[in-house]
Amino acid sequence: MRRSADPRVRPPHVLTQTTTRVLEPSDLDAALAVLDREPVANAFVTSRVQVAGLDPWRLGGEMWGWYEDGMLTSLCYAGANLVPICATPRAVRAFADRARRAGRRCSSIVGPVEPTTQLWQLLEPGWGPAREVRAHQPLMVTDRLPDDVAPDPYVRRIRKDEMETIMPACVAMFTEEVGVSPLAGDGGLLYQARVAELVGSGRSFARLDRNGKVAFKAEIGAATHHACQIQGVWVAPEYRGQGLAAPGMAAVLRYALADVAPVVSLYVNDFNTPARAAYRRVGFQEVGAFMSVLF
Repeated sequence: MRRSADPRVRPPHVLTQTTTRVLEPSDLDAALAVLDREPVANAFVTSRVQVAGLDPWRLGGEMWGWYEDGMLTSLCYAGANLVPICATPRAVRAFADRARRAGRRCSSIVGPVEPTTQLWQLLEPGWGPAREVRAHQPLMVTDRLPDDVAPDPYVRRIRKDEMETIMPACVAMFTEEVGVSPLAGDGGLLYQARVAELVGSGRSFARLDRNGKVAFKAEIGAATHHACQIQGVWVAPEYRGQGLAAPGMAAVLRYALADVAPVVSLYVNDFNTPARAAYRRVGFQEVGAFMSVLF
């Protein structure tokens, strides 16, 4: 007669020690459970994982997991960006050790202020100096349209046949924001593919002037069932100071809440006073902060 399994014995796939390892496709449910603990802050990584799973080739990088007493408690996405997720101080130290051994492959470190600050302090001796450190980028959130800012009726989705119209504005925004052109390296192939993906999915928005050039633009870059993230907000230099930003953001916010997710977020540089004021005008409130280290 077969003896019944001892309930005190852990299944063989459960880790019983405190450790870090590269997650596999079979770890997807556990990883999503960690990501769901902070759905707004983790929207970027969650959106990628929901589409690509945990296969490194499809995900565009590895997902590192930190285990405490056999339970997955923290994550770190290691791709073009290095992103600590729900990371405790012990997890951050383990992720830093793994990152040092692997060598720097990312173009930035980005994430919530506390773990990202700790991660950079551990990596800076070997990886530094950074090209720029943005130590405090307010994370802003809203779940409703503003009462006193009418959406700009001229802001609309960009069509697939308008890639040549939107692309110069995207390049200008990226260069101004990050400090380097997205066309460097591969000639912009990856960046153009990302812009085309957003246009094709109906998440690229703009107001065109009477000459057919972009006056205002923004994208819904990351989207999950719980939250989405607006990115790439840009007003053409010749139109700045004319009040396009707040109505334009209200228009994009209307699309986001109606078609994408019940909560909309973004993060902004703390020194960008006009942008922060425009976001507050349409109802965004600061709920936390991110940090970015740019190489």
